[in-house]
Amino acid sequence: MFVRLAEQHRQFVKDLVMNLQALALVLERRGYLASCYTCGGQMNSASFMVSLGENHLIRFLVSDYGITWTEMRDDRELMKLEGAEAISQLQELANLVKNSIGPGFLDAPPMPEGSRGALTPVAIASPQHVKT
Repeated sequence: MFVRLAEQHRQFVKDLVMNLQALALVLERRGYLASCYTCGGQMNSASFMVSLGENHLIRFLVSDYGITWTEMRDDRELMKLEGAEAISQLQELANLVKNSIGPGFLDAPPMPEGSRGALTPVAIASPQHVKT
């Protein structure tokens, strides 16, 4: 059973790495600075980064050791998530990209009071609304 689970995990990480590479390409084509680096040809780890403008950075790391999402502004960490929560934030970013038409797609009206302030179009476009 454990050998099967280990193989499933390796395949999951490989699929995630391939999707990160694709997301980086799409973001680059939309005018954002984005990259996805892998270590070796095994596709068992990756470092994905995207600059959302004016010192606003998202970093997503995946490896056999774990998965993390870190959102930073002016070299300060706004939010750090791990595991399933990190993947959920990545899905929100992918949804924003999928439903957008070009640079500036992250602009949005002010965030309503009481919002979580994680990855929403407002949090990306206007990080001053994020409560730290």
